[in-house]
Amino acid sequence: MIFPDYRPRRMRQKDAFRRMIKETILTSDDLILPLFTIKGKNVKNSITSMPGHFQLSLDNLIKTVKEAHELGLPAVMLFGIPDKKDSLATKAYAKNGIVQNTIKALKDAVPDIMLITDVCLCQYTDHGHCGVVDGNHIDNDASIELIAKTALSHAEAGADMVAPSDMMDGRIAEIRQALDANNFSDVPIMSYAVKYCSSFYGPFRKAADSAPQFGDRRTYQMDPANGLEAIREATMDVEEGADIIMIKPALPYLDIISRIREEIDLPMAAYNVSGEFAMVKAAHEKGWIDGKKVMMETLTAIKRAGADMILTYFALEAANEMKK
Repeated sequence: MIFPDYRPRRMRQKDAFRRMIKETILTSDDLILPLFTIKGKNVKNSITSMPGHFQLSLDNLIKTVKEAHELGLPAVMLFGIPDKKDSLATKAYAKNGIVQNTIKALKDAVPDIMLITDVCLCQYTDHGHCGVVDGNHIDNDASIELIAKTALSHAEAGADMVAPSDMMDGRIAEIRQALDANNFSDVPIMSYAVKYCSSFYGPFRKAADSAPQFGDRRTYQMDPANGLEAIREATMDVEEGADIIMIKPALPYLDIISRIREEIDLPMAAYNVSGEFAMVKAAHEKGWIDGKKVMMETLTAIKRAGADMILTYFALEAANEMKK
């Protein structure tokens, strides 16, 4: 097809034409809203690096989840901020832990929205790492026992799906075994299968008070330079029993989303992380970009790359924009 016989602009002249040939359709069904739950009443602690987001006590969290449901979002992702921390993250798997109590209350208040829970230890450990620490070493096998225990406690509280984000080897199999052995075989696992050791997590770590107190997470999160390793990680988690594969972050790794889409036939999620969100908000505030247009272009790009669902702090704003 060559000019002048083929004129691509013909199909761009009218809005109706552009709508008819649109290849990637973004809807509220594609979006999942991450939320931070904290103990107390009438608590709404602003997260300065993430405008419009807060650490929310249950009363305010319920209002936000109801808004999400009314806008057509199918699910929210819960991150807990405990009142106490220790070396073994005991609040992560406590029956009356912050996430466990939040699940129970949300199931009563907004029963039709799906509750996905982040399963990790970093918010609950006094050292800020995602596993059990032995000196300066993260003990993989001791960690996955507690991670599976945490996932099981979430399922017992009523979580619809669990999402381990720790990147310990073998944790998907450990969680699947724990769930199946306790009559939760219907609870799916959304695996943070391809989670890079990224500089884009900064605002989240402040919001969740989860920065490591020593060292970094390079021994368990992936090197940003690696692509083939992503395929191995995703394949391993599929073989261990994952139901959904997640890539995190999203924008710097659109190529990885596309490659995994070609290799893996399970549903795939991508996490449009806090740093990606914060950059758009900051540039909009400076008047350098149109934040709403960049938001929609960003989310469309992530879906076009191959993501079936997108975890994003833009979820409410984008859902409102799509209603116009």
